[in-house]
Amino acid sequence: MDIGALLKSFIYLIASSLLYPVLFVLVVLIFWILIYSGSFCAEWLERIRLDKNEPEKLPELIRKGYEKGHLPHRVNLFINQLKNLLSKRSRVVESEVENLLQENILLSLKSIDRLKMTVRIGPGLGLIGTLIPMGTGLAALGQGDITKLSSDLVIAFTTTVVGMASGLVAYFFYTIKKRWIAEDIKNIELSAEILTAQHEDQA
Repeated sequence: MDIGALLKSFIYLIASSLLYPVLFVLVVLIFWILIYSGSFCAEWLERIRLDKNEPEKLPELIRKGYEKGHLPHRVNLFINQLKNLLSKRSRVVESEVENLLQENILLSLKSIDRLKMTVRIGPGLGLIGTLIPMGTGLAALGQGDITKLSSDLVIAFTTTVVGMASGLVAYFFYTIKKRWIAEDIKNIELSAEILTAQHEDQA
């Protein structure tokens, strides 16, 4: 038995069977990016409508409870959660406040995990979707089947375009979202510090 031929046939079978799953995942990625574009635009519109203030004025706005209209929904949600927690306690429990703070930070960071993966997965799938048809296309060329070669080349180049496009769009979203989240985390930490100190002064 020719072990080399057997291994080549096995690898060829595996590679060929990956084509349709790769195409399916690329289609799913494109639809997901289109859907994500809607939520991205909605958050962008929310942020450009926020009232602009000098950074040094923000702590006073938080102390007075005027943060709505000045901070995005992610920060306002944390402030409401923290106020509810503090209203149930006569004294501040630092571990509970820290847990709530870290939980919100973790959720904020997790919200861009899919984008980060798409930046890598999209081009990778595009490359896989390129190489598989190229192999079958070259085999068809050796047999003189030009029609099969042309159809395989179309699949190869279109998967490359789709994979690269999905990665580029995801990278654009990821870069901007990362900046937004960094700003939100800074404001969340600021809000936690101000509100807990205010609660201690009132106790």
